[in-house]
Amino acid sequence: MATSFQRDKVRLVFDAMDGDGDGALRATDFEALARRWAAIRVAGDEERLLDVMRGWWDTLAVHSRTADAVLVDDVLTVVDLLTTMPDAVTATADAMFEAVDENGDGLISPAEYRQMIEAWSGGPADAGTFALLDSDGDGAISRTEFAAHWYEFWAGDDPAAPGSRIFGRVPS
Repeated sequence: MATSFQRDKVRLVFDAMDGDGDGALRATDFEALARRWAAIRVAGDEERLLDVMRGWWDTLAVHSRTADAVLVDDVLTVVDLLTTMPDAVTATADAMFEAVDENGDGLISPAEYRQMIEAWSGGPADAGTFALLDSDGDGAISRTEFAAHWYEFWAGDDPAAPGSRIFGRVPS
């Protein structure tokens, strides 16, 4: 069962994805997010982002209690299962890393991270968060760093862990 902090993390992402604010995620919300993200990136990137977001939709829709929507409790059901399926979390982290790494250099730059946060939240990224996620202080987030943070965000329960802020500061 998800803790209060895990619920807050899921709610942060859920609300960002729920473009129409109706309390339910639909395939169209995932597509709208991909299009918002593509609009602030290089031309021709939309299909790649749509593929990543459609993959998320497919994963969550399998666990939905309704035919055409995913509710926050459905997402929490998936979160409860994540500690038993680390390979699935790693695969999702890989797909998301590829989506964020706009220039394909194998690293996430501060600008690429900022674009992700702005597309998801509609607001500016917290400047200090990138530094927390850059565990080795080299000015970029590697695939390994990202995967560890991604796992911590989705399966962890430590508010002090850098990965808990991968999508920004979690309101309490």
